[in-house]
Amino acid sequence: MQDRFTLPARLLYALLWLIGRLPPRVAHALGAGIGSAARVLGLREARVSRRNLELCHPQLSDAERDALLRASLRETGRTLVETARCWTRPAGHNLRLVREVDGGALFEAALASGRGVIVAAPHLGNWELLNQWLAQRTPIAIVYRPPRSAWMEALLRRARGHANVTQVRAEAAGVRQLFRVLKDGGCVGILPDQQPKRGDGEFAPFFGVQALTMTLLSRLAHKTGAIVLFAYARRLPDGGFRVCLRGAPPGIDAEDATRGVAALNAGVEACVREAPAQYQWSYKRFTMRPPPRDGAASEPNPY
Repeated sequence: MQDRFTLPARLLYALLWLIGRLPPRVAHALGAGIGSAARVLGLREARVSRRNLELCHPQLSDAERDALLRASLRETGRTLVETARCWTRPAGHNLRLVREVDGGALFEAALASGRGVIVAAPHLGNWELLNQWLAQRTPIAIVYRPPRSAWMEALLRRARGHANVTQVRAEAAGVRQLFRVLKDGGCVGILPDQQPKRGDGEFAPFFGVQALTMTLLSRLAHKTGAIVLFAYARRLPDGGFRVCLRGAPPGIDAEDATRGVAALNAGVEACVREAPAQYQWSYKRFTMRPPPRDGAASEPNPY
């Protein structure tokens, strides 16, 4: 993979390196400005975020939803700039930003159980920093979806190649590797709120909207007996972070896939409700719609 770290990857990494050296206050101001500019210019991220907030928060007034949109885009911009720091600086340096840990005893107890641990880390707060915090405490296998370009995958693997981190492609051979890690009592990290390919998931409600949801996490938990925890790194007003760990809802390890994915989405939703502005609302979560039933018309793509 290293030989694919070609000129485009090197140039992008150099840009990230420069951004990662900005003082924290400057970096946060830059990130917030990027998010605000996306809204003013009507960029794709702003349009998708607005649509997702309409779908997931119909109870909000237009003014409340617009305020959440503004805050969300600013936080998304901050996450983008922080990623440059996390990818190009040593983990020990980045982890100085962790001010608090909420639920750390849950993680330590899960590791001590010897049953294996699955950390479900939604796109909430700063998941790159969370990966480094987890790896500081135990070896962890992190699942990733390969990008379409080989050079981008090489960049990701270099950026996330910290000590104690094994990067596992989301494919058949990778899934077998995850089973081995958990059977040996190890730790696996999964982003649970990515839309899988049709056939690799089941539909379940997410903020009241049917969303195609991965079955992988529940299958791993059911077949290995691993403990599932939800986790995210929440940004604090001073630019630091609170690492939050939460127990999983009942049924997440169910043999029945429908029950498992419903519990998975419930766990993600509970985390998002704790810090809704820090969720990645700019992701097209609902492009795939459930098959029509009883002769009803197919649901349109909401985007």
